[in-house]
Amino acid sequence: METYIDIHCHILPGVDDGSDSMETSLKMLHMADEDGISQIILTPHNKPWHSNKGHIRMNDKVSRLQERLCQEGLGIRLYTGSELYYRSGLAEELDQGMAPTLANSQYVLVEFDPSADYDYIRNGIYSLLMGGYYPIAAHIERYKNVCCKMGRIIELTEMGCLMQVNAGSIMGQYGIGAKQLTKKMLKQDLVHFVATDAHDPDHRPPHLSRCAQYIGRKYGESSRRRLFYDHPLCVLHDEYIRNQEED
Repeated sequence: METYIDIHCHILPGVDDGSDSMETSLKMLHMADEDGISQIILTPHNKPWHSNKGHIRMNDKVSRLQERLCQEGLGIRLYTGSELYYRSGLAEELDQGMAPTLANSQYVLVEFDPSADYDYIRNGIYSLLMGGYYPIAAHIERYKNVCCKMGRIIELTEMGCLMQVNAGSIMGQYGIGAKQLTKKMLKQDLVHFVATDAHDPDHRPPHLSRCAQYIGRKYGESSRRRLFYDHPLCVLHDEYIRNQEED
């Protein structure tokens, strides 16, 4: 059975607009296990105007969830992380340990307001790169001032920004515009990660297999493996992801 690694989800219970209870989290994790997901980075929202959980409390929550997984007989491995809403000084927060990276690596999952100016997004990515971090733009297909021109996506990629898109966007669950954009990005090798961005068992479930199979048929098995396993594994191992041109 093929296995996948999910780097973006909201399964940790009771911390954001994702899972609201341990029971919901366990239901979602059973679904993920049945779908072939073997490793998950838990990425609750981290926003400046929210009461974000401290590292110790967050680690305790992840440990408790991992214990329950073992009791349920599930073999999924969980890692700590966060979806960081970009703000001025974010690189300094990361340096001071006030904001979590993905699986304690140099990779950071960063989110912007969907209507943010392109210059603001580009400057934010640049500041993280200059801080020594590897920024991954969460659900890049949502940022209208980036996606209005493919040249802007290319520019950010050439700077060193990595692009994550949601599986649901590729499969047309969020409209024809998102589907067409992600198709163009896939054709040009501008996608580095495909993730679930799961929030609940019903409307935004933790499913990757259908999308992975589609990408394997449409863009080749090497693309499928790279997007759903190899690149996420680099994050877990804190290894630099090489661009296609460097290979």
